[in-house]
Amino acid sequence: MSDTLKQIKSDIKDAMRARDKVRLECLRGLVNEVKNAGIDKKGRGETSAEVDCPSEHMSDDEVVKILQKVHKRRKEAAQMFVEGNRQDLADMDLAEIEVIDVYLPQAMDAAALEDLLREVIAEVGAESIKEMGAVMKAAGPKIAGRADGRTVSEVVRQLLS
Repeated sequence: MSDTLKQIKSDIKDAMRARDKVRLECLRGLVNEVKNAGIDKKGRGETSAEVDCPSEHMSDDEVVKILQKVHKRRKEAAQMFVEGNRQDLADMDLAEIEVIDVYLPQAMDAAALEDLLREVIAEVGAESIKEMGAVMKAAGPKIAGRADGRTVSEVVRQLLS
């Protein structure tokens, strides 16, 4: 079992003891998301058919990717609720975002991101905007969820222009 999933399951117990309903519901939802992703993965034949609970055999990277997707969905939903004048529902999603943030890797600051992308551009040997795809492909594993894709592409575009 991934360390992140172990931590979430441990924190569920703590949330129950503290009677923190929002945190408890969010954490249970996260465990369900991971389980569903494991079941989907098993259905596609990516894991052994003999595995009873595929989510128990997911790597930390896979769990973090799932959490990032949930985080993004909550953020979009909160934005839509604010636009629809439903601040009460937006507040619920924002509270869940705070819970999810604990389990996600720390975001890179702008300077560190720019330095990393300069290194990647040098490795790839990119000189023009036409080679942006190659830079993005090489940068993906190095950034690994510590920066938003849109932000990365904007910085790469600036550096190659």
